[in-house]
Amino acid sequence: MKPAHTNSARETLAGTVERVTFHNEENGFAVLKVKARGRRELVTLVGHAAFISAGEFVHAVGVWLTDRMHGLQFKADTLKTTPPTTAEGIEKYLASGMVRGIGPVLAKRIVDAFGQATFEIIEDAPEKLREVPGIGEFRARKIAAGWAEQKAVRDIMIFLHSHGVGTSRAVRIFKTYGHDAIAVMTEDPYRLARDIKGIGFRTADAIAMKMGMTK
Repeated sequence: MKPAHTNSARETLAGTVERVTFHNEENGFAVLKVKARGRRELVTLVGHAAFISAGEFVHAVGVWLTDRMHGLQFKADTLKTTPPTTAEGIEKYLASGMVRGIGPVLAKRIVDAFGQATFEIIEDAPEKLREVPGIGEFRARKIAAGWAEQKAVRDIMIFLHSHGVGTSRAVRIFKTYGHDAIAVMTEDPYRLARDIKGIGFRTADAIAMKMGMTK
């Protein structure tokens, strides 16, 4: 039995990821528990994301569905994420293992030391991480490299979204081309139709037109 729409109108949902219930790293499919604005109970959000972590802020566009087994869900066709800005959210994000070299204990120490400025320190002054007990030069470099990788992925997803690519397709594009995704699309967006299953010429052509290119 297929899930039934409880509301066919597209809506916007925004909130903080409290828990990642499931995430398939190959295709990006994710089931999230989200603390959404204007709702008391946690919302089950289903969508696609290249990477996702507890603590992140999500902005989703989609429809509400009632699943036969799992109840009310928000099914997102567009899912955008941004790093947390509160100390609590930053600690939860770092503790999730999203940034290599940081676990729950170290995440707490780092946030206790730098608070809401944690991400700025990691990106702009990673040498200061060595002030935190348990972090030496090697680990500080590893943390900075892990954060840079996450930022690069986020920049690619923003680029794809800005050119009309939905989240599910954006994940497939990223998984296919990796950090070369922007270069590939800038040089020849029609490669998408040749290289990626599920993306035909019409879709590639629509993306090319949004980029100001025609074949």
